[in-house]
Amino acid sequence: MPMETDEGQPKGNESLLAFFGNRLIKMRTERGWSQETTAAKALTNNAMISYIENAKRVPSFELAQDLDRALGTDFFAEFHPLVIKYAYPKWFLPFIELERDATSHRVFESQIIPGLLQTEDYARGMLSAVRPDNLEDLVAARMSRQAVFERETPPRTWFVFDEQVLRRPIGGTDAWRAQLEHLLKAGTTPRTVIQVVPSRVVSHPGLAGPFTVLSFAEGPDVLYVDGFSQGRMALDASEVADGCHAYDLLRASALSHEESADLIGSYLEGRTA
Repeated sequence: MPMETDEGQPKGNESLLAFFGNRLIKMRTERGWSQETTAAKALTNNAMISYIENAKRVPSFELAQDLDRALGTDFFAEFHPLVIKYAYPKWFLPFIELERDATSHRVFESQIIPGLLQTEDYARGMLSAVRPDNLEDLVAARMSRQAVFERETPPRTWFVFDEQVLRRPIGGTDAWRAQLEHLLKAGTTPRTVIQVVPSRVVSHPGLAGPFTVLSFAEGPDVLYVDGFSQGRMALDASEVADGCHAYDLLRASALSHEESADLIGSYLEGRTA
């Protein structure tokens, strides 16, 4: 990002997420507001204000509007499109919007823990492998997607992944143990199911790669197919139906929810090589 010297503009290597957060700090402190006061006036919670100020989350457009209303400005809503453009690839934005609105998610992953279940340290360890210039912003964007679980009525989520995922301790020993503990905790919530396809299942419909099926209160299902450089949305009814069928076959090949939790626990306890 180019250097800007005018007050109120990003400087040096400051990311747009960090700039957004720093502006919030500046504006609320000028008014003598604490994070708690700001959260109450912006109809959010203290944790979210802290996340935003520390560039740990990508703000929603609704929050940007609420901050403007609370602070009597128009900065946050106007700046928000740049933050989003910087945080997510352009091709990924349609999926982010659909993921946020979906009433159910059916997710398959073959190599990594699904993004919606990743801890921050695991996400950082995984994303750092490609040595990006904006690692912390990518981590913040990844963690921001998990806001779907904070909705008044969270979506029903079903996650299936290969056992080989459990053999890849991304992020190091401590981060990996925390990730496994997070999986076990997530699996206890009523609206989330986690299943593992055991290594003894040598062939299954997910060998072609990861994919997600999103369902909505109104409108047809949407299939998202992940790829190396970018994913793609599939809206054709026949292709979506094929994706749903493949997911049903994966669930049938996987261990039960309870058996999957036992397997994850065995990796956590070091009982599985």
